[in-house]
Amino acid sequence: MEKIKVDNLSFSYPKSDKLALESVSLSIKESEFVVLCGKSGCGKSTLLRHLKKSMNPYGNKLGSVCFDGEEIEDMSDRDAASKIGYVQQNPDNQLVTDKVWHELAFGLESLGYSNSVIKRRVAEMASYFGIQTWFRKSVSELSGGQKQLLNLASVMAMQPEILILDEPASQLDPIAARDFLSTVHRLNRELGVTIVISEHRLEEIFPLADRAIVMDEGRIIANAKPGEVAIQLAGSGGEESVHPMYYGMPPVMKLFPKELVRWQDSLPMTLREGRILMEKLFENGTLKLKYGEIHNPVEGKEVASGKLVIKLKNLYFRYAKNSDDVLRGLSLEIEEGRLHCLLGGNGSGKSTTLKAICGIIKPQSGKVKLADNCRAAMVPQNPQALFTEISCEEEVLEGMCYQKLEIEEKVRRTEEMLKLMEIEHLRKANPYDLSGGEQQRLALAKVMVSNPDILLLDEPTKGLDPFFKQTLGRILRSLCKENKTIFMVSHDIEFCAEFGDRCSMFFDGEIATSGSAKEFFSGNNFYTTVENKLTRKWCDGIITGEEARSWIRSLL
Repeated sequence: MEKIKVDNLSFSYPKSDKLALESVSLSIKESEFVVLCGKSGCGKSTLLRHLKKSMNPYGNKLGSVCFDGEEIEDMSDRDAASKIGYVQQNPDNQLVTDKVWHELAFGLESLGYSNSVIKRRVAEMASYFGIQTWFRKSVSELSGGQKQLLNLASVMAMQPEILILDEPASQLDPIAARDFLSTVHRLNRELGVTIVISEHRLEEIFPLADRAIVMDEGRIIANAKPGEVAIQLAGSGGEESVHPMYYGMPPVMKLFPKELVRWQDSLPMTLREGRILMEKLFENGTLKLKYGEIHNPVEGKEVASGKLVIKLKNLYFRYAKNSDDVLRGLSLEIEEGRLHCLLGGNGSGKSTTLKAICGIIKPQSGKVKLADNCRAAMVPQNPQALFTEISCEEEVLEGMCYQKLEIEEKVRRTEEMLKLMEIEHLRKANPYDLSGGEQQRLALAKVMVSNPDILLLDEPTKGLDPFFKQTLGRILRSLCKENKTIFMVSHDIEFCAEFGDRCSMFFDGEIATSGSAKEFFSGNNFYTTVENKLTRKWCDGIITGEEARSWIRSLL
């Protein structure tokens, strides 16, 4: 049965000549799990907002959007609120009360349900979503993952038939994101709730979805099963026929060179499926190992030693007198012109290390030393912590407020930075109206415009689409060539492997291991890249997608 039908929908925002949506047509069946993907600004959020009456954007619209055969705009407010659930990108944007229990009950109270019904549904939601242990807490005490789970539970308390989620994991760390998406999948499989979700973490969401819809510049360019979408995007001709979105597919899907995918009906989405395909390619003779090639290490790049710009020696720090040490004898040296990545589990103390370096916190013992005349600047994990102005343009200008520069120079640098971060079209937009990825870009622009010697980044790739991740990587590498030093905390293993010079593992308050990116990821068994896990049976040392594709091509 068809739940949603979009027929020839075109839409443009006021005072804009560009169509945000152009002749979009699609249908979504009952109990289907559909993922909507595409680069930032392609129209995903605009399309999703048309599926919820209260979220409908204001502008010029042609075409129709129907729910169960009825125009969504003609639905009663009660039906629109209860039958179609919507979860936004930023967890804080949807929270309206100060207590967890009241947030769960608020939607039901607004719809006029009796106390007995509200009590039963709240109890059921708290139990199903595992909220009992923080049921009485204040909303302000919750983590980002808990806030987003609370938003989801509050929406599900109204028992919607369809659930729309607009990049719900973009503000979450990888572990919280994985748990959240797994919960959404349970709702679909156990309760039959129809799911429509936009997401950049395709490696997590593709194996869960029944169908993937790819958008580009307001149009749908692919609509098929997730494993078939990459085949469509790869095209049938030479490299020029490959759509750029193909390179935004999950790592396993884009690992295999184009010449190997033409005869496939579907590409592997998981490591297990990837290994099965690799075995098949070797068995049927498509790939041939030459004598002596098994376990032949791929050499890493040699990086000459530079002068030390950051030196941490025997740091100890705890947030409260009677709490455990977060930093426990931490020592680390970082050289000039390096991109040094710090990896480790949630809550291990990585962000605390950044705060110690830039002076936000003072360790109880130990020394933090920066090279003479070196100025450090930090982009925090939550980009909104930096925002103080009413437009993106003013935010970037404010980043130079302590520098003695002529206004013309400040304007020139602002223009340059907005273009570099690909947000020049958003110069007049309020920072809080941006998507999670756009806010991340603005925060980077605001900090980088002051030209610091040391750049401290806390989860800089969070919320970014795959295309801008590559752009950011190239920007950071160019800064290193200018002898800028970058110290980055990240869960993004693939990004660190591709662009990092050195990587360190943070565990139990100190550095457990450190080395070049090649040494670090090649030496790990679990904490390593998809490419390394998939190829190490046949070749040691491969850690990036480009290395893996080059190696596979060499075996054809």
